[in-house]
Amino acid sequence: MAGKDRDRFSTATRLRLLGEQTAARVYRSQNRRQARRSRLTGRAAFLALVVCSMVVALAYPMRQYVSQRDEIADQERLSQEARERTEELRDEKARLMDDAYVRRLAREHLHYVLPGETGFTVIDPGAAEDRRGEPGTTDRAWHSNLWDGVDTADRD
Repeated sequence: MAGKDRDRFSTATRLRLLGEQTAARVYRSQNRRQARRSRLTGRAAFLALVVCSMVVALAYPMRQYVSQRDEIADQERLSQEARERTEELRDEKARLMDDAYVRRLAREHLHYVLPGETGFTVIDPGAAEDRRGEPGTTDRAWHSNLWDGVDTADRD
């Protein structure tokens, strides 16, 4: 036993025990650090999962929102164009209520003449030559062609 006691109190034995204790403390400390790191990594992973879920959950509604804003802008533009067209038609309707305006349109576009007036049609020779190459054009007036077509259809 004396050898054992001497061994127990020897410097080499004490250093060896001290080294083992220190190694055990370092090992425990590393385990704690790893546990803390893994907890932080788990928290970070959970946070990343939450953020990704939020992005995925909000992506479709945001796309719909942007799409609807574009559609609203298009509809507002179409509405403005319709209002402008309505104003133009109201102006035209007001002008058509004036008999003098209607007479002028009839004279210009339909070549109407008042009783006692003589109507003349002046044909531009250059325009007639330009149209000769087009199919279905002749030197006759359009109403003559129209009546000939009616007569031809009546005979068939």
